[in-house]
Amino acid sequence: MSLRTEGVQCGGVAVEFDDDNDRVSPVMKARNIPQSALICLKGPKFLIYVSGALSMWGDRMWHFAISVFLIELYGHNLLLTGIFGLVVAGSVLILGALIGDWVDRNPRNKVAHASLFIQNISVTVCSIVLMLVFSYKKRIEEIWDGWLTVVCYTVVIVLADVANLASTALTIAIQRDWIVVITGYNRGHLAGMNATMRRIDQVTNILAPLAVGQVMTLASNVVGCGFILGWNLVSLIVEFIFLSRVYRIVPALSVKPPAMEHQSYLEKKRERKRSQGRTSACPAAAISEESTSLHLQEIRRIPVCLHRLRGLLNTCREGWWAYYRQPVFFAGLGLAFLYTTVLGFDCITTGYAYTQGISGSLLSILMGVSAVAGLLGTVLFTKLRKAYGLVNTGVISSALHLACLLLCLCSVFAPGSPMDLSLLNMGNASDVGGMTGGHQRHGYPLRGGNNQPLLPDRSSIHWTNNTVLFENAPAGTEPESYVSIILLFLGVITARVGLWSFDLTVTQLLQETICESERGVVNGVQSSMNYLMDLLHFIMVISAPQPQHFGILVIISILFIFTGHTMYFLYARKVKRKPRTSNTNLS
Repeated sequence: MSLRTEGVQCGGVAVEFDDDNDRVSPVMKARNIPQSALICLKGPKFLIYVSGALSMWGDRMWHFAISVFLIELYGHNLLLTGIFGLVVAGSVLILGALIGDWVDRNPRNKVAHASLFIQNISVTVCSIVLMLVFSYKKRIEEIWDGWLTVVCYTVVIVLADVANLASTALTIAIQRDWIVVITGYNRGHLAGMNATMRRIDQVTNILAPLAVGQVMTLASNVVGCGFILGWNLVSLIVEFIFLSRVYRIVPALSVKPPAMEHQSYLEKKRERKRSQGRTSACPAAAISEESTSLHLQEIRRIPVCLHRLRGLLNTCREGWWAYYRQPVFFAGLGLAFLYTTVLGFDCITTGYAYTQGISGSLLSILMGVSAVAGLLGTVLFTKLRKAYGLVNTGVISSALHLACLLLCLCSVFAPGSPMDLSLLNMGNASDVGGMTGGHQRHGYPLRGGNNQPLLPDRSSIHWTNNTVLFENAPAGTEPESYVSIILLFLGVITARVGLWSFDLTVTQLLQETICESERGVVNGVQSSMNYLMDLLHFIMVISAPQPQHFGILVIISILFIFTGHTMYFLYARKVKRKPRTSNTNLS
């Protein structure tokens, strides 16, 4: 790898990244030499890791618990959970660009503190409302002919959605912007921080739901709400202190590009368009005072709210356009396509496994193995990036991901597969979840779910990850052979090594390629794309809900994943052609 530095220029500001991991400034080398444990614990990286771990732990507990709470409130019915998922996905899809633009327009410390405060306070208030509803449910149902219950459900869903939006803003600010500045734009250190944050996310994804689940099982839902409430208040204080200290000890965080000192990049862009329009119109003809006054009167007649609405719509439109014109557009779009899949440990795959005779205890073990595979993916990413470069790491990870998913494709046609295309013509849509499958319908008590936004991944690959655990395996649902289900989970688990390595690759490409003044809005649109493609996979499941249809969903998922990786291959080919073109021009 060459030792030259490359820069990303936008709005007159160039951001340079060191190519080689070994080329570190004397200040960074001094930081890497642990003179004492106290200095290490006060370092910005450690503070970011602890703050991120607290935030991720709280997120995982909350999104696990809210799914269970909504099911319990509505009498073991999935309606409220479905509405909640739709509201969360739709809000980020619509407001992703606005959230990113807000991150760009404001100082880093204010964005982090405001997002942190809104997120934790929303969860705290929502927990209080849930505690009251669980404690006085019968009394509440008698007030206003039951309409007070509807109001409480609405308040819970709205507050949970606000918390998710604030979490999205905090993820964009810290994991897409702060760590880039903290690492001093060094690609090796940036890759290391990205991988460490993802490892923390993987560990908390398993341990946090187990912790709050034990509290809810041994005590009650009210105690579970109180536990989450207390955690969020303590986490709010600790994260606020840690992020404030990081902001103080890293002076570069207080500096933003000149284009963002008072206005966002999009606002500057709109001003340039207006000024160009005025300069081009002046030489044509002189505008009369009467027409000008009439124009101003027409503007004044338009309500202020419509002006603001038009401004928000323009921000969304220009945010999506900024995302489209990025050099890394195809890589980001390819990552989004990977969200349209049932080949993950979400409620769809685990529910299907349950219909095939897999018990809840075995599913929990498989989830743990899957987490270990994800951790191996983060290790593979750092090794490949150092040896072959970032773009080639994405190519290798894509090939590994697709190769492992071939096992899932083989499972569709392997012995024990319940796929039966003839059922597509039968009106069995009312059998939600496909629990009959030719057998007697069973009802099973739900223990829990884990509905988490991707950050983040949520820069996580799957923002929705409901895990449904049942008391006992259903009788009479065991398949004739377990070859199909074994191949399915073998492919899903091994594929996560390449999946997480690929996710980290695209994440760092977005960090390195997007100029600083557009980093927030572009990552906001990327979150919107991820949620949009994730919604498509739920639409697929609604269209084909039976276990006999699952093989079709697997094939469609692999097609979407193949399309996403093809987009990345096109991006990689374009990037590799650029040096050749530039060398030809120089000669």
